[in-house]
Amino acid sequence: MIGDEAERPGRRRGGRSSFAAQVLVLQLVVVIAVVAVCTGVFAWMSSERLVQEAQSTALAIAQSVASDPDVRTAVTLEARTPGTPTAADLRTGPLQELGREVGARTGALFVVITDERGIRLAHPDPDQLGLRVSTSAEAALAGTESVSWETGTLGPSARAKVPVFAAESSDTGGAVVSSGAGEVVGEISVGFAPQRVFADVVGETMLVAGAALLALTIGLVASMLIRRRLRRLTLGLGPEELAALVQNQAAVLGGVGEGVLGVSPDGVVTVCTDQAARLLDIVSVVGRRFDDLDLPDPLVDLVVDDAASPTSAQLVVGSRVLFVDVRPVSQDGVDLGRVVVVRDRTDVEALTRRLDAVATMTTALRAQRHEFANRLHAISGLLETGQDAEARDYLANVLDHGPLKYPVQHADRLTEPYLQAFLGAKGVEAAERGVLVTIGSETLVTGSLCDPEDVTTVLGNLLDNAVNAAVAGRVRPAWVEVEVLDHGTELHCSVMDSGDGVVATGQDDAPPASPTSDHGALDDVHGHGFGLPLSRDIARRRGGDVWLASPGVRGEHGAVFCARLPGTVVAAPSMAGDG
Repeated sequence: MIGDEAERPGRRRGGRSSFAAQVLVLQLVVVIAVVAVCTGVFAWMSSERLVQEAQSTALAIAQSVASDPDVRTAVTLEARTPGTPTAADLRTGPLQELGREVGARTGALFVVITDERGIRLAHPDPDQLGLRVSTSAEAALAGTESVSWETGTLGPSARAKVPVFAAESSDTGGAVVSSGAGEVVGEISVGFAPQRVFADVVGETMLVAGAALLALTIGLVASMLIRRRLRRLTLGLGPEELAALVQNQAAVLGGVGEGVLGVSPDGVVTVCTDQAARLLDIVSVVGRRFDDLDLPDPLVDLVVDDAASPTSAQLVVGSRVLFVDVRPVSQDGVDLGRVVVVRDRTDVEALTRRLDAVATMTTALRAQRHEFANRLHAISGLLETGQDAEARDYLANVLDHGPLKYPVQHADRLTEPYLQAFLGAKGVEAAERGVLVTIGSETLVTGSLCDPEDVTTVLGNLLDNAVNAAVAGRVRPAWVEVEVLDHGTELHCSVMDSGDGVVATGQDDAPPASPTSDHGALDDVHGHGFGLPLSRDIARRRGGDVWLASPGVRGEHGAVFCARLPGTVVAAPSMAGDG
């Protein structure tokens, strides 16, 4: 396995080089193909244009020769002379001489004149005189002009064929205007050799070749720039590595219990797993700026901060306690943004607080049991020595002050053992901080707790926050008053402190969810932002609630928090019978 891992980097580098080379070659092939096609099309269009120009020139020359009165007269005379003219006569005839002059003057390959039967009356090659033309002259002898690219006795040429009308005919462009006129007595054929037709091809080809070379150069430079840009965009990864990266990302992000968000360097959310959306209570966030989301300011500040090292924090979002880990990500010195990992610590925090409450209650019960044993020994000794009056006084004192001498005022108002032991232990902790815990006059619990963990967790959190507020307040001596009342299976709790109170949050039916609201540091004395949401969540799961009953009255008392916990009390038998 180690050997395989050692070989993979080499294979990846080779893959990257191969991929970049393949892209470059592919781009060059495309550029060459495009340039070749464009060059071919341009060459074909140029050749067609040159052929058409040569044919047009040949047609103009043929029309000019065919309209010459002397030519018309000579051709008419030859056409109406019985028999076939001899080559010897034609070599010295006026038409042969005229054809040579026109050919020499215009540079035409040939100027051929025939009679109405297609017999050559003039031809550059005297040996061809008196013979029938090698190409079809039917169109011209039928009175129609035509142009074509054909191969005759002198080779291929761009040629034009024009009819020759009789001398007595009067025509304009081939249209007969006199009655009885319009007789075709021959035809004129003029052609240009390929060398003459494509004389300008070399010059134009050089221009095309230069343009093609320039296009190839531009394509090569562009391909190199695209290759460099592609390597930068893909961070040097090949297609196989990119595909594997996507698969691994989907597998990892979908297989972990934590929520993951990816934030680009400019603050835009690029990745958001379903778990992250659920924990942060956000939807459709990909493509939006992170600081535009409805999230707590501490979380936004943590993510948009430009810190180069990983940072983490524990925050309250809604009713959840979240541990947020923010790590900057870079590749080859390129800043890729930040990855935000969100872990739900709500259950862990709730379990921790429940364990703390249970540990506190257990310690109090253990002390209570030990004290009960000591007092029973004392009572037993008094009875054995016959001091009955002293024993009765001792028992009365125990009934007045409770099983333990907790620093809790009016502890005798609370007889439920769990609550008595728990509040007694909390009273000891509060006394160490200079706060007196008092049991309020409205306290009355006739039943017994059936779910002491939830009760002690909620009540313990409210009591801890109240002690913090009382210590931070300006009233001395500091105090906290607790009232507990049961009604059927419901337990109602009220905790009031002597602190400076809290600023109203605009929602009197709910406690502050975090210490980052408008009143800033005043919330810090009512907890660290975790206990209140957790306590409210525990209460609401049971169908109850935790709320801020009063933000405080200056000069009288501080904040008052209340809780309602259904299903936590088993009613006393007598109460059940009355119901």
